Amino acid sequence: MNENMHNHNKYLSKYATCDDDAIYLRKVSNDFRTPFFRDIDRIIYTLAFTRYSDKTQVFSFKSNDHLTKRMIHVQYVSKIARTIGRALALNEDLIEASALGHDLGHTPFGHVGEEILNKISLNCGEGFFNHNIHSVRLLMYIENYGLGKDITLQTLDAIMCHNGELPQNEYVPSKKTKEEFFEEYNLSYKDRSIIKKLRPMTLEGCVVRISDLIAYLGRDIEDAMRLNIVSFNDIPDSVKKYLGSSNREIVNTIIKDVIENSLGKDYIKLSDGVYKAIVELKDFNYKNIYALAYTKEEREKLEIILNTLFNKYMEDIRNNNQDSNIVKSYLYNMSEEYKNNNSKERLVIDYIAGMTDDYCVNEYNKYVKNDNNKEEVENDL
Repeated sequence: MNENMHNHNKYLSKYATCDDDAIYLRKVSNDFRTPFFRDIDRIIYTLAFTRYSDKTQVFSFKSNDHLTKRMIHVQYVSKIARTIGRALALNEDLIEASALGHDLGHTPFGHVGEEILNKISLNCGEGFFNHNIHSVRLLMYIENYGLGKDITLQTLDAIMCHNGELPQNEYVPSKKTKEEFFEEYNLSYKDRSIIKKLRPMTLEGCVVRISDLIAYLGRDIEDAMRLNIVSFNDIPDSVKKYLGSSNREIVNTIIKDVIENSLGKDYIKLSDGVYKAIVELKDFNYKNIYALAYTKEEREKLEIILNTLFNKYMEDIRNNNQDSNIVKSYLYNMSEEYKNNNSKERLVIDYIAGMTDDYCVNEYNKYVKNDNNKEEVENDL
């Protein structure tokens, strides 16, 4: 059985990450599974993975069951990345673990929620909040009731460096030690520019990074079409010339381009024409989709919701309010190590960041109903 689990190492590229290369942050007992295969298991059984199903990708408060949620997005990233990985003879287990875990740290209400929680975090002295960094924090320090999961350094690093918001013509791995990984992780709370400089330590991490971009570019247009915001006909002709006129064509074109330009190389490469089209399409999405995903009123309401919850939870912790979910449900189950090693502000940020969209709204409504019977927030805002 053990031999079969390791057989794939025989067929890996010389640039791939072998199972024997796996680095753990603490001593781990071996079993019949290979390290990165075990990472997959540990990630999909986290509580944060379960919450993917009710977290927004782009659009919140919209009544359409076919809109993409985080759970669907990470599956797309995983499939795209494994397709590229197999063609390039890379370690598919490392790729799958990194892809499935890359968005665990996303807040409720997508990037808008992340922006608001970042402001809250800065205002209370806890530094910058970035969802990729928080994904790593979840796995190292929050999951398993505050004891963390034993995930390999390579998987954690690929998750930390997955930022698909920053397209590149070439994705070159940056070899790093455990100490260098933690230096980047810790600096990200203090220096905003670090996020834009992060580069994965493995070729598999580079594949996940480009696959995140491939997964959302065309799919977000499909979602916007379902809401009559844009159509594929609106895409500039210069983009369609290189990438195609549907999500299927866009995904297929970029995957093939990556494989053709990266085969036998120790980096991931896009052709110049496809790269320029990706940049142009991403710019199109930002102007015509992401900027319109929330109205000004919705953004203002979300500011009120998240700030109200932060202040209420801080008060509840100080007063040890046993009727509050952060006290009786969240902190009650967490280890003493977790509770003693983090500020009250960090505990609250962790709790809010882990919420699904609906739970966040429900918690807010529970508080405002108990507070002078203020108006509730409807699901469609």
